[in-house]
Amino acid sequence: MTPGDNASPTPPSPAQPPDRDPGLQPERTRLAWRRTTLSGTVVAVLAAKTALHGGITPASVVATALCCALWLAFLHLAHHRIRALASTSRPPVIAPRTATAAALCTVGLALCGTLLVL
Repeated sequence: MTPGDNASPTPPSPAQPPDRDPGLQPERTRLAWRRTTLSGTVVAVLAAKTALHGGITPASVVATALCCALWLAFLHLAHHRIRALASTSRPPVIAPRTATAAALCTVGLALCGTLLVL
């Protein structure tokens, strides 16, 4: 037995981060983005249905158009994040600007949906 046999493995250098855990966390995150996108789609479709059901007014058209614009913006953000999660072994951290935009789109969709129901 040589003295080097009992040596502990050397830790990874700070310049090279360890690979991402290949577990289910990335898949759960991608599915969460997809679920949120699906929820936004439901809100946009229900907003359009509500606007058409109660009679077309300028306010309902504006609210529906805003819902659709917010949905498209969120869909764009989510698509890029899902691709980033799937493409690399170590995806970049979500930028605060992107996270804020996604949150604002989600809140905006909820507000537009609420306004159309009331």
